[in-house]
Amino acid sequence: MNPDDLTGETAYETARELGRANARDPLQGLRRPSRRGLLRLSAGAGLGAALAGTAAAPRAAASTGPAATAAGIVKPLPPELFVQHGTNAETRWEAMRGQGYLTRADRFFVRNHVSTPLIDARTWRLRLWGTGLHGAPPEARPVEFSYEDLLGMRAETITAFIECTGNGRGFYTSQQGQKVSGTPWRLGAVGVAHWRGVRLASVLERAGLTREAVDLLPRGLDDEYIDRGENLGRVRRPLPVAKALKDVLLAYEMNGAPLPPDHGYPVRLVVPSWVGIASIKWLGDIQVSDQPLYSPWNTRFYRLFGPGHPPEGSAPLTRMNVKSAFELPWDATLTRGRTHVLHGRSWSGNGRVRHVSISTDGGATWHRARIHGADAPGGWVRWEYPWRCPGTTGRYELLARATDETGATQPDTAPYNTFGYLFGAVVRHPVTLV
Repeated sequence: MNPDDLTGETAYETARELGRANARDPLQGLRRPSRRGLLRLSAGAGLGAALAGTAAAPRAAASTGPAATAAGIVKPLPPELFVQHGTNAETRWEAMRGQGYLTRADRFFVRNHVSTPLIDARTWRLRLWGTGLHGAPPEARPVEFSYEDLLGMRAETITAFIECTGNGRGFYTSQQGQKVSGTPWRLGAVGVAHWRGVRLASVLERAGLTREAVDLLPRGLDDEYIDRGENLGRVRRPLPVAKALKDVLLAYEMNGAPLPPDHGYPVRLVVPSWVGIASIKWLGDIQVSDQPLYSPWNTRFYRLFGPGHPPEGSAPLTRMNVKSAFELPWDATLTRGRTHVLHGRSWSGNGRVRHVSISTDGGATWHRARIHGADAPGGWVRWEYPWRCPGTTGRYELLARATDETGATQPDTAPYNTFGYLFGAVVRHPVTLV
């Protein structure tokens, strides 16, 4: 197995067990970070400190201040942009029409387990500790990085989507008649942004990563999560070292500005192409271990359970699958007998989307859409298709089906699992002609 090929669920489990057996130096080939002064403040640091000063009084831990809404989300959630689901907010796809390639922060979906914390970047610290670091405890103290430390290191920018693992979950019920648990997202729990920050690999190198390290356990600073009366602690999910060294970012900017509170300020992980739970927000500490690590978020959740899966569930989920969405209101009303240019976007955790086909007759016939604009790896493609609407009024179903560079294509139905993860089937988008 290629240790850098971590796009599959079984590969993830195998990589976690390599550990001591992998004789290759995990830091070999890494680009060395800049040796500039770690305490130098850049212009971005000033912006971050200004935001921190307005967000909360100086403190090192998280809090849910009065700025949070009743749903535990800080930013405004106008109904024309979002559908609220408790502590979560789903982007309306019609709000993406004409918005360009990136998802603006004011309409980027929000997935919270509890509430958005307000954190002061001036006192925030990222703490790395564990048996996967040189001079591991109890001999050595944890290694800490301040916000200014990260700003002083070599910065990189990536374009990547972040998507909730349950995006599309509602269609298991509405389209396939299957009962699942969890937030009934349609397709609006996804967004693409430019993320700027420091490679996690660079921070691990400075912290003293050993060749024996197997797993990381990043943990957020949001409140502890209670599930059916049981306190599961703060959100945390293991990440294999091989993936961490490949392409993971410690991001402090989103689309050229400091991260908003709802999206992880002051620092979050961005784990390209993987399930959204891997991109931990409000990052506080990272355990580095020479043994596999576990948490409820890779044992109890984010596995596939149900018929066809073992009692303990599938391997922990990693990459996202292929999806497509129309930039149209759900149950949109269109004028009959006219040509309407249908717009939409498609994306995949496997890589670039190569082509998209559209059906305007419920799947009886298919036609190629025209892909246009930028096509960033790890992002999405935009497409359009001119539909000459029938002259008859009534209800119709529009379908979009994407195929990525690996040949993976959206199926007609999605395999069932009880949590409703990874719905990747073609969605039947209803419209009414009048």
